[in-house]
Amino acid sequence: MSAKLLGTEDFDGLTRAEPSLPAGWYFDPDWYRKELESIHYGSWIYVCHGSVLKPKDFQRIAIGDQDIIVLRDERGELRAFHNTCRHRGSALCREAAGNFPNRLIRCPYHQWAYALDGRLVATTSHVQAPDFDKADYPLLPASVCEWRGCVFVSLADNPPPIEVGFARGSDRIGNWPLEDLVVGHTWRKTMQCNWKVFWENFNECLHCPNIHPELCETVPIYGRRISYYRDEPGWTEHVDDPDPKFRGGLRAGAETWSMDGQALRHRFAGLSEEEVRRGQSYIVNLPSVFIAAHVDYMRSVRILPLGPESTEVVAEWLFLPEAIADNEFDLDNITRFAIRVMEQDGDASELNQQGMHARDFKQGVLMPEEHYVKIFQDWVRERMA
Repeated sequence: MSAKLLGTEDFDGLTRAEPSLPAGWYFDPDWYRKELESIHYGSWIYVCHGSVLKPKDFQRIAIGDQDIIVLRDERGELRAFHNTCRHRGSALCREAAGNFPNRLIRCPYHQWAYALDGRLVATTSHVQAPDFDKADYPLLPASVCEWRGCVFVSLADNPPPIEVGFARGSDRIGNWPLEDLVVGHTWRKTMQCNWKVFWENFNECLHCPNIHPELCETVPIYGRRISYYRDEPGWTEHVDDPDPKFRGGLRAGAETWSMDGQALRHRFAGLSEEEVRRGQSYIVNLPSVFIAAHVDYMRSVRILPLGPESTEVVAEWLFLPEAIADNEFDLDNITRFAIRVMEQDGDASELNQQGMHARDFKQGVLMPEEHYVKIFQDWVRERMA
């Protein structure tokens, strides 16, 4: 397909070649530390869907080098603390997730014990100094909130409203019952790439035909290297064409993202005809999560940096409880499709990361279809200014 020259036609793409972020921003350790301070430590970070946290349950999350315990106390209230004992700094929890059956967080080193609200309730010293008061040594808190059943934490002293992080608006999934769903499967993978590389890959489809053959078969417009019909000049020539390769949406006969395109028997009521036809809707909360919505399930994908060139991706599949209870529930048919897509994205992102180390490569260039990449990179620039 030959490239088209841009005219004055109304379309969503970039109208000029735009410089991408400097190459060093993707692997320089000092720059990585600055990004943690300016971006990740000051934002809301997705932890998990709240359905996995029953009373007295906890999960740990690492944000950069900050280790956080997120729990639901015995009354059902969410709380978050640094995984640090106030005695001499030992980590409190070794496990990635678990339960506090005795309603106590007990340090494995010297056995200091804390209530689930963070209060220090016991030490193991035979005597206490007269100027020592347990009330002065609670666990170090972090901010936590639950938005539509999704749990977020922030290390900021005064974090912004959670809605600020939704780059494209959270109302895009307003018709989905996100808060009523339960986690049916969790998948995680460590990818050898900078966190921004994976986000940039998410924000464009120039790579789709050669990286995602199965996805392009299911969503034909992706096979044209665009995500939305207005991403290409000349889109008005096909404005009345119902073919999904021009209009968007799923291929004929497909109902959802699954290996055979078939949806579960239990589907979401209340979706509009357009939402059903489109087949997938997304919301993004930068810098840590996007949520995909289909007719029969939802999927959260958390993206967190482990280092300058290492990123952890964790996906949760969210279903109606009655769907999981159905004896015809085919989890593998649903999960295997998106896992294949994410593994393909991971391979492409690692390839991208590898190539940026060339000494003479200073920065790349964005093409017209990469307008969402430009929006993301401008978001990074603003926070690093």
